[in-house]
Parts: sequence; structure tokens; C-alpha cells
Amino acid sequence: MPARPILVTGANGHLGRRLCQRLAQAAEPRPVRALVRSERAAEQLHALPAAARPEVSIVDYANVHQLEREAIGCDSAVHLVGILKETRRNRYADAHEGACRALADAADAAGLRRVVTLSILGAHPESPNACLASRAQAEGILLEAKTPTVVIRVPMVLGAGDAASAALLRQAHGPKARLVRGGASLEQPIAAADVVEALVAALERPGLEGRVLELAGPESLSHRALVERAAALLGTRVEFGSIPAGLAGGFAWLAELTRADPPITRAMLGVLEHDDAIDPKPACEALDLALTPLDEALRQALAEGSGPT
Repeated sequence: MPARPILVTGANGHLGRRLCQRLAQAAEPRPVRALVRSERAAEQLHALPAAARPEVSIVDYANVHQLEREAIGCDSAVHLVGILKETRRNRYADAHEGACRALADAADAAGLRRVVTLSILGAHPESPNACLASRAQAEGILLEAKTPTVVIRVPMVLGAGDAASAALLRQAHGPKARLVRGGASLEQPIAAADVVEALVAALERPGLEGRVLELAGPESLSHRALVERAAALLGTRVEFGSIPAGLAGGFAWLAELTRADPPITRAMLGVLEHDDAIDPKPACEALDLALTPLDEALRQALAEGSGPT
């Protein structure tokens, strides 16, 4: 009997594309039913190697009936929809809570076995940061549904296609890097390949229902130290400058007032400046995951980011 598909929302993102390929290359390959919001997003999946190319559907993530139709016949779902920056057209409430509410209802109606959702370190329903509060509220919606859910929270992901990795690459190339607070925020980046392995494990391993797993890389270090590590691997030298937190926040506030799609917002800045310093061992044990060393994760991300697009 053929394996039932895995439903993947937000499958066109860098992690979604990696997940499609990983599931196709498994010892027992799993078909993927990939959901995206636009034809342009669908084209990113059509460009994958033929063996890893999923079945693709364009949906509205807030439309329960569309999601239920796509979920019927699937085994489980991986939910990768989320935004770091809110704009006038793309609100946290819609991207996070609204999408999770629709998915929860669709999963319950379609009888999915499990939902695995990717969230962010620092998520808390009472956080003063709008993004982190919204993420936690979205987690709660899925955890309260009938369909068992596993939440995996992660920090900066090191891999080609990730905006944070691209920013790190630019900073490490130098010759100058101006960092908020001089790069004092603590980072605990994780390799994209490790996140994908965690998602695959969370789909299958028993006893994870209802768990919130906080996963991060093996080292927590300042953002400046992270740029220095990346620069050392690239063989470049970087001169550092500091942007006061108040100035960065003021720029973000002004951008929110004057632009429909600001380059940065105060909530986004708060997430980027959030200190990540956790013990990843409990999550690694639950997922039977061995973390990629930081320097190796950086080498992979920098090599991928420097290659052709």
C-alpha cells in the first residue's frame, strides 16, 4: 500500500523546499502535497529536481474548505507558514493565528494523524513583542485542536535562502559592519539541515504529541562574534560599528509610519535582538538529533549563499 502524502504548508520557502527533497530521498520516500499562496511560489517548487517535485496546490491559508480538501487523504501536516515582518497587507493575526485556526479545523475534519509546526524561540503569549506573542497564540490554537500537534521553536537558521543567513554573509564580507548595539545580542544559530531532520523526526517519533520543543544550535554567542566566525571562514576582515538601539528603533518606527512595506519594523527588530541561549539537549534527545557544529553549519551556509541563485 503506497504511503499517504505529507501536507506541507508554506512549502516554497527555503526549509519547505529542503523538506520536499528530504522526504523524497528517505529510505521509504514520502510523497508531498505542497500548499502555496501564488503561482510564483508554485514555480519555485516546479523547479526542484523531478524526483523531489511535489504535488502543488495554490490555496488561501485562511480558507478552511480549501485546506480540508487538500488534507483529505494525507497522513500528517508540516506547517511552515509564518512572517517575521508585519506589513499593512500582511498582518501577524492573519499569517499566524488565522492560518493555524484554519489548519486546525481542516486537520480535525480530514482526520490527520499529526501536525508539526515550526515556531520561533522567544514565543510567549504575554510577550510585549507582537510577533513573538502572535506566534505563541498560533501555537496554542494548534495545541488545543483534536489533531495531535508538535511545536518546534528555532532561532536563526543557517542555510541558503534564509534572510538572516544572507544578512550574515553580507556582514562577514565586510569591509565594515554596523550592528545594532555593536552586535551584543546572543545568537544560537542552527543548520537548516538539522531543522529539516527535526521536522521529519517529529512526524514519526512516538510520544511527542502536545510537546513544545525548543531547539537551537550547539553554541550561543554574540552576533558580533558570529560575524567574526563567519569572516574567519571567508578569509575576510571586518571593521565593526555600533548603531544605538534607540536609533534603530526610531528608524523602524518611522518606516512603519511612512511605508506600506517597511524594510524593518519594531517587532522585527525585537525578534532579531532577542537573546537566544537555551539548552538544546532535551529537544535533541526527544528527536534523536545530532546537531551540526557551528563552523560546519557556517561553511555550508556561506558556500550555498555564495553560489549561483
